Amino acid sequence: MSDTSPDEERLRRLIGAEDLSWLVDRVRQRIARNVPLTGSVSLGDPTAGQRRAVAVLLGRRPPTGTSLTVNLASVDALLRSAGHGGLAAAVTALNGPVASLSVERLRAERAWRQALSPLDTAVTGRPELAEWRSWLDATGMIRRLAPGPAEAAALLASFVAVLDRLPARSIPLGRLAAETCLDAHALDDGRPLSALVLSAARALTGRPFRSESSAESRRAVWAAVGVHLDELSSAVLTLGLAADPSSPLGAVLAAHRGAGEPAILTLRQLRRHAAPLVAERVHLCENPVVIAAAADDLGPACPPLVCVGGHPSAAVWRLLSLLREGGAAFLYHGDFDWGGVAIATALHQRVGFIPWRYSSADYLAAPDGSALTGRPLPTPWSAELSSAMEARALRVEEELLLDHLLRDLRASGPWPSTG
Repeated sequence: MSDTSPDEERLRRLIGAEDLSWLVDRVRQRIARNVPLTGSVSLGDPTAGQRRAVAVLLGRRPPTGTSLTVNLASVDALLRSAGHGGLAAAVTALNGPVASLSVERLRAERAWRQALSPLDTAVTGRPELAEWRSWLDATGMIRRLAPGPAEAAALLASFVAVLDRLPARSIPLGRLAAETCLDAHALDDGRPLSALVLSAARALTGRPFRSESSAESRRAVWAAVGVHLDELSSAVLTLGLAADPSSPLGAVLAAHRGAGEPAILTLRQLRRHAAPLVAERVHLCENPVVIAAAADDLGPACPPLVCVGGHPSAAVWRLLSLLREGGAAFLYHGDFDWGGVAIATALHQRVGFIPWRYSSADYLAAPDGSALTGRPLPTPWSAELSSAMEARALRVEEELLLDHLLRDLRASGPWPSTG
């Protein structure tokens, strides 16, 4: 026994054939867009069956030509005369109600706003992410990572949980993912959440928001917010540091200090040393050349010196944390360029420092370097430095001041002021 009514059966015989489905689809599209059902619709390169179906519907000879054209008013009149209420009523009865595209768009946008709401709330209290938040909308990144609002809501719930932990003091990537997302692989390379968190981490550390393709660059970004991929590849270069000689770390440092040689400390070594490292003053530099020159020039007489090596790794942050717990005051020097300023800003925010030949006066007294490029950044440790760098428009690498830095280290006390 058929479940359809006689009226529905007649309607399906009229316009329900497979060869007329293109016509019904065109009508439904017009209804969805709120376009009047007037004029004609055409089908290019129709089959013989589609030609015959239109001929049967309209009671005429099968049309010829390269396209098939149907006058909607004629079909509407035919359906009304057959008691089916016209074309719009007929296709609705045949295949169900047609959702308005404008209503669907409004509903979808409302769902997207709800999905994005936790992200907006999280960013509101972090002004350093305001520009990044606008960049997300401009690039459509979230909508590329998540096909719909429901998927975006789940993605952003995990993102907010991760963001709340950044910057971290030092945590393995898998542990961070497990604790925030209940999935130790949620932040693995290639996962949508990893791409989103890395872009935010770049914003937090003053880098361009776009993705970087190399594994090394991603490792550096994670390290800059206190997340490490493993404990052995993350390391820090030091000279003249000391620790309790009865501890494994202290024994290593004592041997290197006695020989006047630099020590490369891994994150594994530093994480397994819980006691503070005691030092009154620790000089920090950006580039390894300062460590090498100090080892050559001063050897065992070099005061505590740490190279942050560009954007600090997880090992650097761990070492500075141990030194700060031991009461150390940090003195920092880096390159006079916008990348160097971004590194210094991260250090200033997390551990604080006294500028070591790294003020506006020091910059203006430094030798000429190459052209300064990049986006200007504020310099909170020396308010005038940023303006001076914009005005002079020259980058001064740390190597150009190496003699001055070595003289300061040799004196191991107050260094000459340049103004």
